[in-house]
Amino acid sequence: MLNVLTQISRFAIPAIFLMVVSLGIQGRVAVYEAFVAGAKNGLFTTARILPNLVAMLVAVQIFRLSGALELVTTILRPVTSFFAIPEEIIPLVLVRPLSGSGALGVLAQLFADYGPDSLIGRMASAIMGTTETTFYVLTVYTGAVGIKQIRHTLVTSLLTDLIGFIAAIFITFAVFT
Repeated sequence: MLNVLTQISRFAIPAIFLMVVSLGIQGRVAVYEAFVAGAKNGLFTTARILPNLVAMLVAVQIFRLSGALELVTTILRPVTSFFAIPEEIIPLVLVRPLSGSGALGVLAQLFADYGPDSLIGRMASAIMGTTETTFYVLTVYTGAVGIKQIRHTLVTSLLTDLIGFIAAIFITFAVFT
């Protein structure tokens, strides 16, 4: 089964590419020109959202390097111990809404320290799969279209992340303990 999935994965991107080009030609679309126009629009969008991304990345680094991450982890220790949640995943829970690359770094460290097949590794994997980099997504998408008021979207997104964290922890405990 794994070999079949590997073969499907190997040919999926070229097959999709050929299908898009074929459909474009069949629909009499100037495929190359459409691609170049889309790339040009993408560059303009990137230039428009770059200041928002830089501000968000600076804020994430300040949060991590200032020691605030460790302080929040210490404050949450009574809650995590009451629910038997491994304290080691709290940095991932805190970083995941802020930064995908930061969360991947925390995940890699958890894998290195505890292994991917440990309860902590499995829980961290579930968290990565059930949550989103909320602030990054809001920065990119609202910045791309010029939305300034995001308070309701932010609250809803963070609530969704919280539900994802709880679900990941619950499912991990239910399946692996």
